[in-house]
Amino acid sequence: MTQNLESHPLPLLPLAPELTAAELTRLSEHPEASVRGAVARHPNTPPEVLGVLGEHFPQAVLGNPALTLLRLAHPGLLGGWSGETVAKLAALPDAPAWVQDTALRHEDLLPRLAVAGRADLSEHRMRNLACNAMWQLREAMARRPGLMPELALMLALDDDYDVRKAVAAREALPGELVQRLAGDSHAFVRSVVARRLDLPLAQMQTLADDEDSDVQASVARRHDLPRRMREALAASEHPGVRAAAMQAWQVPHAWHAKAENDADPEVRAALARRPSLPAGVAERLARDSSEVVRRALLDRDDLSETAILTLLESPEQDIRLHVASAADLPTRVLDTLAHDADATVRTVLCVRPDLSPALLLLLSADPLAEVRRGAALAEHPGAEVLARLSSDAHAGVRRAAAAHPELSPDLFGALAADPDAGVRLTLAGRDDLSAELRALLRADLDELVRQEAGG
Repeated sequence: MTQNLESHPLPLLPLAPELTAAELTRLSEHPEASVRGAVARHPNTPPEVLGVLGEHFPQAVLGNPALTLLRLAHPGLLGGWSGETVAKLAALPDAPAWVQDTALRHEDLLPRLAVAGRADLSEHRMRNLACNAMWQLREAMARRPGLMPELALMLALDDDYDVRKAVAAREALPGELVQRLAGDSHAFVRSVVARRLDLPLAQMQTLADDEDSDVQASVARRHDLPRRMREALAASEHPGVRAAAMQAWQVPHAWHAKAENDADPEVRAALARRPSLPAGVAERLARDSSEVVRRALLDRDDLSETAILTLLESPEQDIRLHVASAADLPTRVLDTLAHDADATVRTVLCVRPDLSPALLLLLSADPLAEVRRGAALAEHPGAEVLARLSSDAHAGVRRAAAAHPELSPDLFGALAADPDAGVRLTLAGRDDLSAELRALLRADLDELVRQEAGG
């Protein structure tokens, strides 16, 4: 299709009015977005093509002068278009009522949700959608700002807990409705209520005593709890509740020692994530027996050198890889990583821009070719490292060295005579070869090398 377009001159935009439906169909697949957009606006464009273009050019399709006539000629026009296209049309601020009505009847859910999300939704449509059989539409209404109070009350009694959750998350709710939702039959709804910024103290106490530990955890994370309630939740028999209490905005320092010695790793991990964690605590947690705790420390950017070195003793490869990828590592940490038992860790270390020449030289002599190849991929490996790698015993390492932009031209000759065709091919692709060397490679025994040098 692209070849056909290229073989015939394209008309200047806007497209000529006499273009046929067949010509416009071909142009609808043009690589230039401006051309496809012009096709979406053209009155001769077939309706099925408009349905495809409407997903990416909804405003152009909506403004097509033939759209009204097409609607009369094809009563089910939008019903045959994809849900994505109709949703884009229905969401436009200037979408006419007939487009919105058709979207509400579309078999796909997306167009209906697009209408439900309109800022100018009429009260009539709002009431109809709040009673719709599809819970997703009722949920969309429950999330709407400016929802009529009677609809909020009706949706708070909805059979679907997702709808009731959406009501529970509304910014402004009457006290009696908050009380009702705090006693909801589903724990997910009560958890949402427990996170409300304006939660009355009476409901706070009720939810702190909830039979569901997830609801209690939602309360435990609050920063406005009475002291006795906070202490009770911090001493809960449920580890998830104790961990949540450690995630509150402020906790007494006396809790740190208690959490550090908690039997559950999730509680210790919650401590590991706390801001302003004392260095000594972090260093002790870095040697915790649970990888959950040690992984929690990886999110911190204030770990001491001792804590980082301790993490490098972890048996889990991903923990050490995470450290190897972190910014601003101390010299001792880099040196330890360079001697890591895992080749992947050493390889990741090779491409760090802050790696010292001495460590890079060390890694360029690594027993594993994967690591040595990593050294050849470093941004500035230095002349000594590149010279060593260009004569490496492994062809893959020599190939990487042959491609490095800082490779000395003095090494090109040896690489042009390399026994591995891949090395010669890599060299032949360089832009900085001398005419003599390029001529040599154009006469190479391998056809691919000759082609690369010729290009």
